[in-house]
Amino acid sequence: MVFEGSSTAISHTGKVRSNNQDSGYCGSNLFVVADGMGGHAGGDVASSLAVHRLKELDHAYASTTDAERELRDAISDTAAELIDTVAVRPELAGMGTTVSALVMVDDYAVVAHIGDSRVYLFRDGALTQITTDHTFVQRLVDSGRITPEEARYHPRRSVLMRVLGDMDPDPEIDAFIMPTQPGDRWLLCSDGLCGVVDDVHTGKVLGQGYAPGRTADLLLKQALDAGAPDNVTIVLVDVGGNHPLASGTPTIVGSASTPQGVEIPAARSGRSSWLHPARQAANEPTHYEPALEYLEEVIEEDRRRVRRRRLWWIVGLVVILAALAVGAFAGYQWTQTRYFVGSDDDTVVIYRGVQQDIGPISLSSVYNDTGIPLADLPVYQRMAIEETVSARSLADAQAIVASIRRSLPEGSP
Repeated sequence: MVFEGSSTAISHTGKVRSNNQDSGYCGSNLFVVADGMGGHAGGDVASSLAVHRLKELDHAYASTTDAERELRDAISDTAAELIDTVAVRPELAGMGTTVSALVMVDDYAVVAHIGDSRVYLFRDGALTQITTDHTFVQRLVDSGRITPEEARYHPRRSVLMRVLGDMDPDPEIDAFIMPTQPGDRWLLCSDGLCGVVDDVHTGKVLGQGYAPGRTADLLLKQALDAGAPDNVTIVLVDVGGNHPLASGTPTIVGSASTPQGVEIPAARSGRSSWLHPARQAANEPTHYEPALEYLEEVIEEDRRRVRRRRLWWIVGLVVILAALAVGAFAGYQWTQTRYFVGSDDDTVVIYRGVQQDIGPISLSSVYNDTGIPLADLPVYQRMAIEETVSARSLADAQAIVASIRRSLPEGSP
């Protein structure tokens, strides 16, 4: 049975990269995104080889089990092709690619995945990430050491734990089968999209109900508006729904769409390293296939980074508390230069400080109990003293007390 739905594929170099190492495929039953790594030539070749090997699977299947088996075999065959390619052109050593593939069989989707490209399902207004990233930071998230939000900005977010490359002839591939239904939207993308556009904004675009081509354009625009530091490849598949049946002509995008993408480049002249002879350096590569020793070093570096971050938090907190303490002390010292005239229970008193309290802390204290009885004062003057009279200085407070004494009847203290 042939899958009925509509789909599209689009790929863009992005705003930073000088070449496109992504490849994408959109056919009748098969949909693929591959994100290459390994420099200007290596990444192109790896993702192109993957797509051109997998496109042979674009046909109807008798069962989902057959589709899953063929997907696994084709991806493993691609690994063998990469190894053979490096044997012919050793300057491409270290190249590799992610692969996220989707095969539609009747009412089911067969998914195969390795790397950090992603497959999403948008159903009933909710976007769900179907695949799990095979990255170092995803392991940190799974172990509870960091949050998913912290993973988006982690300095090692591009370190791949699993990838389809020239070093492993038997790659570990995630493959599974899921039921699908009319109205579902399946999104396959490289990390050029999901690495810069969060799931909330992606879900909003998918929920607008535009046809796949228009929707893919809007998603690409969001990635470009966010800076698009990496290649961006999007394959969008609608199951049934209102959109017309896609044509039978497959669409290939990215490096796999050009002759250069599938040709093995000639060897380059120049100095060679002992590890990778004449290997072309990547333009700030974002993907790695780390050895065990490297991963242990990365893990230790992450621990050091966490410790440094905690130390800076502690230092910052201490600095803030110290600044608050200095400010509080300076403020208290200022209050002790102020005076006012008030009363205790029955006499006129000169107070040092201000007429305020901070919780249980009083900002004033008795400077001089004049001994003048409140009962000897006229009613209006007694009420004013009980309400307190502010003074500009100690001398001014003493002048106020002197004025009170002069107004007392003869014989008063």
